[in-house]
Amino acid sequence: MITSTSNTKVKRLINLKKKKKLRDCEKVFLVEGIRMFREIPKDRILEIYATQAFMEKEGELIHRKASGYGIKTELLDDSVFDHVSDTKTPQGILCVARQRQDSLLEVSGGENPLLLVLDNIQDPGNLGTIVRTAEGAGITGIIMSEDCVDIYNPKTIRSTMGSVYRMPFVYVEDLVKTICCLKQKGIRFLAAHLKGSCAYDEVCYCQKSAFLIGNEGNGLRKEVAKCADQYIKIPMCGQVESLNAAVAASVLMFEAARQRRKS
Repeated sequence: MITSTSNTKVKRLINLKKKKKLRDCEKVFLVEGIRMFREIPKDRILEIYATQAFMEKEGELIHRKASGYGIKTELLDDSVFDHVSDTKTPQGILCVARQRQDSLLEVSGGENPLLLVLDNIQDPGNLGTIVRTAEGAGITGIIMSEDCVDIYNPKTIRSTMGSVYRMPFVYVEDLVKTICCLKQKGIRFLAAHLKGSCAYDEVCYCQKSAFLIGNEGNGLRKEVAKCADQYIKIPMCGQVESLNAAVAASVLMFEAARQRRKS
């Protein structure tokens, strides 16, 4: 059992939690909590860390996840686990997992793609919620500008509630160039924008479509907004001008899902 916070493995876990550069260098991320541990594909687990109490309660689950991959579970003292954890009430289970590596072709392909394109999203919770909602609404892939918040940020990971394991996504260096390339494949881009010419539920999304969602405070950058084939708006009551990025994305995604179910 590891009982010191100065242990080399513990220090590495702390750095993986805090430093995107290290996560990307090792191509790994941290997964914490029993739900996230239950849902993670076995072939993506690299290391497992648990408290004695969790091992006694969920030893069978840990064995199931680790079997066939030669992974030995490291026990951490409760105080050490608290030190490593990114949550206020740690559940006693954490693992190092392999990052997903999707290509733009894998994310945007398929017979009738329904994509979400995110421009400079900065809030980890927002991104996590968007990823989770995207899976629920049947989005086929998520494309993000390279300055979006790291999807492997621990707060983002928790907010996805496991969808990060299943939702295809990719970061791209040049979002405008990427959009132009995808337009050539017949994908229509629709921007959630205050200058929308019509309401979001007046447009058909049954064919190849992509929603453009902008930064929480500033919306879409001008050069990205100009790429849209059409601006759409979500009508508001009262004095509300706009919605949270994750909420707006959810409204659009589920309208598309509704239409596609009926088509």
